[in-house]
Amino acid sequence: MNVRKFIAATARDALRKVKETLGPDAIILSNRGIPGGVEIMAVAARDMEMIVPTPERDAPRSKEYTAAAPPAPMPGRVTARDQPLLRGMSPALGQASARPNSRPPPTPAVRPLPQMELEVPQSLPHSGAKPEAEVVPVAVMEEIRTLRRLVEQQLAGFAWGEAARAEPVKTEILRQMLDVGFSPQAARDLLADLPSELEAGQALSWVKGAAERSLLTINSESDIVDQGGIYALVGPTGVGKTTTTAKLAARCVLRHGARKLALVTTDGYRIGAHEQLRIYGRILGVPVHLARDAKDLRITLHDLQHTHMVLIDTIGMSQRDRMVSEQVAMFGASNVKSLLLLSATSRGDTLDDVVRSYSRLDLAGTILTKVDEAASLASSLDVIIRHGLRLYYVSNGQRVPEDLHLPNRQYLLHRAFKDLPESSPHHLSGLEPGLMMASSAVGLQSAGGQHG
Repeated sequence: MNVRKFIAATARDALRKVKETLGPDAIILSNRGIPGGVEIMAVAARDMEMIVPTPERDAPRSKEYTAAAPPAPMPGRVTARDQPLLRGMSPALGQASARPNSRPPPTPAVRPLPQMELEVPQSLPHSGAKPEAEVVPVAVMEEIRTLRRLVEQQLAGFAWGEAARAEPVKTEILRQMLDVGFSPQAARDLLADLPSELEAGQALSWVKGAAERSLLTINSESDIVDQGGIYALVGPTGVGKTTTTAKLAARCVLRHGARKLALVTTDGYRIGAHEQLRIYGRILGVPVHLARDAKDLRITLHDLQHTHMVLIDTIGMSQRDRMVSEQVAMFGASNVKSLLLLSATSRGDTLDDVVRSYSRLDLAGTILTKVDEAASLASSLDVIIRHGLRLYYVSNGQRVPEDLHLPNRQYLLHRAFKDLPESSPHHLSGLEPGLMMASSAVGLQSAGGQHG
């Protein structure tokens, strides 16, 4: 096996030497940092069979092969075929046979070698079978992945520096979006068509306008309180479903009266959960019904079919709870539209997980809660935009019904794009935005490979 060592100042230079010397299919065996540079051990792809045995090389010989006695050498003549035989004899005999003019020694009695039968497996692969694929050791693959990450980080730094020089305005807007909490994917999408001739202030206004056009909302003319219907408020624990149900109920009562509204709860698990909604119902003068399963829900909704608006308060559960599937089955047989409640204080990846889990419901849209508690709205609005959800209401406090509003897109995006101070520990500096974008691109490629 021809293992080569390559030393260079950077990993990029070392990889270039490997490719030039051993070809593009060379296998990296190890890499490590050394004083003044990087050391890479590599082997050509054609030499990998020295590491991993192949069936053709290790297959035993055929059963028909037997070791026969070699022919006696002719005096005064040594042929190439005889060389292996001479190497097995004594040195004196070999020298005597190699001298043409010397008198040949008396020929000893040659005994035939015993017949040796080689063991062979019961079944041999026929000549047309394809060789098995070579298996690269796990340690080698881990070394390759480590080297790949190292190279990608260095290339990301080069790319970020080059982008900052070529498109400084676009790069600064990208850094600001990553700072405040937008995902790399949303930042790429919003900046894809940014005109290159804009200045920094104009570019930020252009991106805010693009985000505003992508954010779907309702207005006063499409308020569900006026349109009516059956709506279930769903979402994880602690997101404010019961309080938001009471806010919507009070909003409806103020406009259409208590007789136009009915409240239903499916939360019969938590202690006092049913009583909390009943208290709101007594204050508003609205009846409250309990549906324990899908059958109870169908009967209740049938009795309330002539009611202008029916609001269903559901049990809070983790988005990974198996009861989410039961909730989907409960609403599947009824004409119920679901409003998914998202907390503005949650991380973007957590909100993504919530949306994926509840997407099996007939989601009419979403309600953003705890806006008053969130330092930034970028992550939550990012999730709403990327998943194409329609934002129905924004909740910013505990007061009923004052702290429930129709969404104001300009205000929401103004808060979302509010830049972080440089003293903030969450502020990205130097090459950190480029490394974040590179990590995001690698994650997307890996996900695409898994789903492909």
